Amino acid sequence: MTTPKLNPQVQGIFDPATWTVTYVVHNGAGSAAAIIDSVLDYDPKSGRTRTTSADNVIDYVLAMDLKVQWILETHAHADHLSAAPYLKQKLGGKIGIGDQITRVQKVFKGIFNLEPEFCLDGSQFDALLKDEQEFRIGELTARVMAVPGHTPACVAYQVGDAVFVGDTMFMPDVGTARCDFPGGDAKTLYASVHKLLSLPPETRLFMCHDYPPNNRPVSFETTVAEQRAKNIHVHDGISEAQFVEMRMKRDATLEMPVLILPLCRSTFVLASCRPKRPTASPTRRFRSTLFDRTVMTNPKPPGTGAFQSALSGRLFPVTQD
Repeated sequence: MTTPKLNPQVQGIFDPATWTVTYVVHNGAGSAAAIIDSVLDYDPKSGRTRTTSADNVIDYVLAMDLKVQWILETHAHADHLSAAPYLKQKLGGKIGIGDQITRVQKVFKGIFNLEPEFCLDGSQFDALLKDEQEFRIGELTARVMAVPGHTPACVAYQVGDAVFVGDTMFMPDVGTARCDFPGGDAKTLYASVHKLLSLPPETRLFMCHDYPPNNRPVSFETTVAEQRAKNIHVHDGISEAQFVEMRMKRDATLEMPVLILPLCRSTFVLASCRPKRPTASPTRRFRSTLFDRTVMTNPKPPGTGAFQSALSGRLFPVTQD
């Protein structure tokens, strides 16, 4: 007789500057834990970072006496920097991402004409996780689900009755993720969303972002049943052809996220297998979004407060879905 899989405790920590939710997944006080989709605060005007959001995660982990085994990414983000290397330094654990990140690396090497020594094998991560691969978070069992469409490398993580969907879909009144980034595809996203919606109706779904319309309070947990009944883009009865037509028309109207260029530069241009020797000019160091190495940024301009613009409002409009 097989032992039933345990359902996790989930703590969501919301970052209002990027509308991102970082999750701490565990089995109670003193247990092992995984952190999913962390945020390193970044001000695009000054090029400076700070760790306020990540430190909130650390505070929760320490208060619960959790032992971090995994620091997971659902995909290469275009809307925030990842704090994974910082969290690893403070809390331990292995940084994991879907193994198709190598496809994204290849695409962006061409776009940004990266140096020849830039590695395309994902070796910047501790673990490249394959579709349907299972791994342990203490007594909890996690499963990788490939859900491409928003990017070729998107994955979701299923832990018991909880699934962390990344940027596939959002809360039912917001819909689904855009598909116009390099390697994105609306038809592929439709299949990925339906892969998730084929799970049992009571399955808990945890969003990576929430962009609440009509002044609705922030919310980031729903169920398969609610998404199938109410999601404005993919509720039951929406055909693939209808979805693809809607998604392509909508994506054509969306602006580029404010942070996509600096984030892509930190992820794909300034990161390589061998760190470059830092210059003698005054700089602020931060850890790259998806590659565990130090990146050098411009010094703080005179008379500017770090991160004030980022923390004062949205980094991009709620139409970035």
